[in-house]
Amino acid sequence: MTDNDKVRGYHGGNVDSVISVEEVTRQAAAIAEDITLEQLDELAGNEPYLSINNLVAGYGQMEILHNLDLRVGKGQSLCLIGPNGAGKSTILHAIFGFNRIFSGSIEIGSGDDKMDVTSLTPNQKLSQAGIAYILQDKSIFPGMTVEENLWMGGFLKDKPQEAKVAAEAVFDKYSRLADRRKHKAGVLSGGERRLLEISRALVMNPEILLVDEPSIGLEPRFIDMVFDILDDLQNNEGKTIIMVEQNAKKGLEFADIGYVLVSGQLAIAGKGDDLLKNPKVGELFLGG
Repeated sequence: MTDNDKVRGYHGGNVDSVISVEEVTRQAAAIAEDITLEQLDELAGNEPYLSINNLVAGYGQMEILHNLDLRVGKGQSLCLIGPNGAGKSTILHAIFGFNRIFSGSIEIGSGDDKMDVTSLTPNQKLSQAGIAYILQDKSIFPGMTVEENLWMGGFLKDKPQEAKVAAEAVFDKYSRLADRRKHKAGVLSGGERRLLEISRALVMNPEILLVDEPSIGLEPRFIDMVFDILDDLQNNEGKTIIMVEQNAKKGLEFADIGYVLVSGQLAIAGKGDDLLKNPKVGELFLGG
């Protein structure tokens, strides 16, 4: 293979042709743009539903996110891309309360209905603010049935019967799960497990879905199925979706808005379609 034959970009090509994460980070930092709050507000339709303001967050004493701003409108989808270690999952963790926030704020709603959720616990984020976190693969309980896994999604409901009623609504929506309700979750296919993970989060009827790597470990046919499910949840049920996705092309094709993160800071922001056409983003994250 000659140098001209090599594929450039993050997660594109084979192990001999992919540039290193360190090089991607360096190059991405070099193409970072000055992004104003006005631009972020405009991308969110000038009516942000979830706002992150000047956030500094991380783990222990380590700061990962540095003065980060984020805006997404109600019923919109936002995809976060960037090299490993850029802080993508840290943003989801901060929104849901999984890490340490040193300064800044996270707000839900607008106007008189705005709610500061910065210091709420994950349980409070889910029950009071309507924020659900859909973890990466392997978050189901394999020894429990599909039905029991769904019931676990309603653990914060006042009565167990409420969780069972909500689970039935999920079964009505997804016949694929209904057909397997008494099966142990551990025997499901990869795509079915991801469907169960998403469905379990729906039992609490959240308004905001934080989705961490929905395509990870899945065959292409299941990746399409998962993104079809997310599309339905956004466009037919009005859910607001913030996702981290290493498959940058798939994520940006899906999302209304795309953010490129580098070293815990926002480097590029735009409409998903515009980032797909951006040659800077294309070379580093879309395989050329």
